[in-house]
Amino acid sequence: MTRKDFFAKVGFGAAVVLVPTCIGGLASSCSGEDEGSPTPAPTNVDFTLDISTGTLAVNGGFLVHSGIVVARTNTGEFLAVSASCTHQGTNVNYNASGNKFICPNHGAQFNSTGVVTQGPASSNLTQYNTQLTDATHLRVFS
Repeated sequence: MTRKDFFAKVGFGAAVVLVPTCIGGLASSCSGEDEGSPTPAPTNVDFTLDISTGTLAVNGGFLVHSGIVVARTNTGEFLAVSASCTHQGTNVNYNASGNKFICPNHGAQFNSTGVVTQGPASSNLTQYNTQLTDATHLRVFS
């Protein structure tokens, strides 16, 4: 057996073993069932953010802090919901033009208070309170 023949047979053998496993993994990852393990929503939340700079200094900006998405709407209001999508745990993003949260993984959508408006998620995000403590600080709390 030549070296070329050996590597050809070993490579083909590995492909025969691995390809079905890879295809099975891809098929199950998009099945739409709640098979992931989303991170539980944070509890006993109470933190303060500086909103004088960064993404929260402008309308439409958002950030993730301590497992919570904090967003500033186009009208300047602040929103806070749990960051982990209730479908499979991917962090949601804030969409300022639609005033909603969207999971980039499978497209689940939640309104500004975290209520599911489009699956595959079937549970709401947890909503948190926000309060301006002064002109440059935002308190987020349970």
